[in-house]
Formats: sequence, C-alpha cells, structure tokens
Amino acid sequence: MRSPTTQGYILALTGALLWGVSGAFMQFLFQDKQVSAEWMVTVRMLISGVLLLSVCSLRRPQKIFAIWRDRENLKRLFLFACLGMISVQYTYFAAIRASNAATATVLQYTGPVMIAAWYAFKEKRWPSPFEALSVALAVGGTFLLVTHGRPSDISISPEALFWGLASAVAFAVYSIQPLKLMRHYPAPIILGWAMLIGGILFSFVHAPWDVVGIWDAQTVIASAFAIIGGTLIAFLVYIQATKLIGARTASLMACAEPLSATLIAVFWLKVPFGVYDWLGAGCIIATLLLLTLRTPSKAAATSPA
Repeated sequence: MRSPTTQGYILALTGALLWGVSGAFMQFLFQDKQVSAEWMVTVRMLISGVLLLSVCSLRRPQKIFAIWRDRENLKRLFLFACLGMISVQYTYFAAIRASNAATATVLQYTGPVMIAAWYAFKEKRWPSPFEALSVALAVGGTFLLVTHGRPSDISISPEALFWGLASAVAFAVYSIQPLKLMRHYPAPIILGWAMLIGGILFSFVHAPWDVVGIWDAQTVIASAFAIIGGTLIAFLVYIQATKLIGARTASLMACAEPLSATLIAVFWLKVPFGVYDWLGAGCIIATLLLLTLRTPSKAAATSPA
C-alpha cells in the first residue's frame, strides 16, 4: 500500500496533468469557439460543486452541513470560495484571453516562488538550498518550455501582465488558505461548497443561462472535459495533495502542467519541439524526481501543520 507521501505526489501530478490538458482545451474554446471566460467560470463551478456535493452526500451525509454550524470556519469557507476558488480560475483564463496559454503559464508559475517566500517569511528564515533549487528548476523549466528559449517571443501587454501575476497570487492563496479548514472537515466537502458558493456569486458577473460562442460537438466535448476533468477532478486531487505533502511541494509538482500541455501540442497539434523545449521539460522532470526522492521526514517538514 502506498504511503501518504507517495499518494500526495501522485495526486499532485494527476491534477497538474489534468490542468495542462484543460488549459489547451480552454484556449481552443476561447479563440476558436468564442466561448466567454466568465460564462465558463460560472458554469464550471456550479456544475462541479453540485456533482461533488452529491457524491459527498452519498458517502458522508452527516458531514455535509457541519461547516455551516461553525461561524468561524464558515467565514474561512467563503474566503476560500472568493479568494481561492473564483480567483484561481478566472485570473488564469483572463490571462489566456489577454495573451496566450504560454504567457499565462509562465506568469502563473511564479506562484511557487510566492509560496516559498511566504513560508520563509512566516518561519523567519531564508529558503533552504533545496527549496531554492526546486523553485529555480520549476520556474526555469517552465520558462524554457513555453518560450522555446527565446524571451522575445513573449509579448506581454499590461493587461496580460496584470492577470498573469494575479493568477500567480491566486495560485498561492488557493494552495495555502484552506489548510486550516481541512484539519476539521473532509477536503471534498470543502471543495464542493467552495465551488458552489463561488459559482453562485460569480453568476452575478455572468449568468449561466447567458450562453455565448459557437456551439457544436467539439465545443460540447471540450467544455465537458474542462468542467469534469479540468475542474472537478483536478482541483479535488490537488487540494488532497496539499493536505498530504504540503502546499510548497504540491505547487512545485504542479509544474508538470505546462509539460502535459506541451506534449499535447507536439503529438496532437504537431507543434515543433526544439532543444530548449526538451531542456525545459528536463528541468521540470528533475524537480519531480527531487521531490519524489525526498525522505518522508523531510517531506513532512514542508507541511504547514
């Protein structure tokens, strides 16, 4: 039977892969099918929240509404829904819409640096050499992978820069903020309520019945995967991973997201893959190996208990 640490690695990697595939589908929906990012955020959260809570009601019916009887934790849940759930989805899609998936991914993956810096500040210490190396490999590999080693290929408008950096902050908040809640309630229930609350609140931004875009079989398939695989399953496994191995380790392993998106582009869209691309992929794989080969005691030390 796998150890909790190994399970955490697998869950974080699975979530990253699903996000990578979903990101490619979302760019397809925004650019080719003119689907609204705001509409997709609303519908994804509403449907995923309802589905997840329905599953939880069958497995743990007595715990579904427990959080609503605790005023302090209920406040934390609403904060997570707004600052974590809504923001991490919308800011990333807004960055894709303002630029492209490559630029958005580069900017979002400054999130692990923010997480490491936050814990170093909180614990009143400098980042350890291992943390510094892992962050450098993750960020450097992501940069090489999505720019092909040519920084001039990225054209960043002020709007794209704003949404990309906001996405990185949201990624960090999403990884850290719900950990106190998960000490008291099962992660699937927290996630389900956060999605449902976020979807209801975001309906005031874009109503789910206000459907826009070109709708055909491709749109339906891509949207279905984005809602189920790229939202419900991906967010669930990632938040479980943060509970098992800590926010810092999970966020670094999530750097496999651009790797999966690139592999889809190479084998499905026939995008050329050069030397710098493979170097970037190698850096990300090296990060994953470093994290996986860590001893259980060291891995546990990264968890904000």
